[in-house]
Amino acid sequence: MILFLLSLMTWYSAGICAATGKAVSLSIPTAASPAQLDTIQIAQVSTLDDLFENDAADTNEPQQSFRQTSSWRGFSQLEFADIVASPRHASKLRLRTELSNLGHLSPNINWKLSARLDYDAIYDISNFYSRQVRRDQRLELFLRENYLDVSIADFDVRIGRQHIVWGEMVGLFFADVVSAKDMREFVLPDFDILRIPQWAVRTEYTKNDFHADFVWIPFASLDEIGRPGADFYPFKLPVAAPVSFLKEDRSGRNISRSNYGIRLSQLMHGWDVSAFYYHSLDATPTFYRVNQPWEPLLFQARHGEIDQAGGTVTKDLGPAVLKGEFVYTYGRRFNVTRPTALDGLVRQDTLDYALGLDFTLPRDIRLNLQFFQRVYLDYDRAIFQDKWESGGSILLQGDLWRDFQGQMLMIHSLNRDEWMLRPRLTWSFAKNWKMAVGADIFNGPPTGLLGRFDNSDRVYTELRFSF
Repeated sequence: MILFLLSLMTWYSAGICAATGKAVSLSIPTAASPAQLDTIQIAQVSTLDDLFENDAADTNEPQQSFRQTSSWRGFSQLEFADIVASPRHASKLRLRTELSNLGHLSPNINWKLSARLDYDAIYDISNFYSRQVRRDQRLELFLRENYLDVSIADFDVRIGRQHIVWGEMVGLFFADVVSAKDMREFVLPDFDILRIPQWAVRTEYTKNDFHADFVWIPFASLDEIGRPGADFYPFKLPVAAPVSFLKEDRSGRNISRSNYGIRLSQLMHGWDVSAFYYHSLDATPTFYRVNQPWEPLLFQARHGEIDQAGGTVTKDLGPAVLKGEFVYTYGRRFNVTRPTALDGLVRQDTLDYALGLDFTLPRDIRLNLQFFQRVYLDYDRAIFQDKWESGGSILLQGDLWRDFQGQMLMIHSLNRDEWMLRPRLTWSFAKNWKMAVGADIFNGPPTGLLGRFDNSDRVYTELRFSF
């Protein structure tokens, strides 16, 4: 059935490509705004060259009027994964298809519509997972980015469902505080798949080397964490004990508890520096203990309000690019082992920061090195983590031969023997087609960021067609 669906989608996608023509390669300035990126991508599709007839016409001829237009694009991806830890089982057989349409209403008004459909057949052909896990992840329709862009002088306004990315470190998230995330496979999918768009009103102001970003999110999107019993459900106790969960409480998603923030950035002497403040309903859930002391353990995932302030810095050093991010978080609560703690939680304000160096080595090999740390302020010894939680990562990526590309990512805790290793090999065997094989391997204690997935080691393969 899956192969039939993939063949059908491939035929349908090829029909769209034939109708819209071939897309030429793009050269996009790195300083372009998100609205400009969409405009550039549409304007440079070869079948839309006649949009701006005055570009190719003799300059002595009168200019032609603007035409409305749109452009289809998307991908279909078949994914298979097998958990190799005991008990071994197939964990994914998913067909993921995304379709988007970009267009102009006028030279200053752009729009985008997009959606994604995921069907995972593993939940039809296997009874390994509980009914609630199968129901949660079997078939889903996602609204992706759906927005309207309006440009007026130095201002760009985007209204609708959109990605808002404030950080860009490798492997993990730090200053990217606005994005909600689909964490049902932890941070393993590509970030463009993992991020969940927010319904927002976003206003950007750009003048010379200064940029301001104002964001209002009336109804927040929250992280998707799945259901208890899934391979990457995020809650683990430090010791084995019977535990139950109530349905996640998402009642805080209302306009009276809307998210808002501001980000200011400036390019100074080659240093790209930004600072931000963001108030939000925490996209990451906190697990409240709701049982009485004499009752079996019972938890519920809830979302409280937090405040975050931080910044980013980027500098081209010649042989390497330096990147840094830091975030101070006020109001987040953490689980403790102390049975007398109210709700089993204690508030711990935190300071997170990360520093990275990106090198381009001979033969176009990319090497990325990162150091990151979380500091728990006013530290409570009963939480599951150390006061100073430190770690590092190494990413090595490059072309191997012909159409093959290799990648290796290692993230390691510096506090304990806890790590994640992700080797991957990609083969671009035909135009718009690529195939990948890889593994995701975890090690560490059950309450660690990575170690809690120690029994979720897996191998996987992906087949993707882009159009």
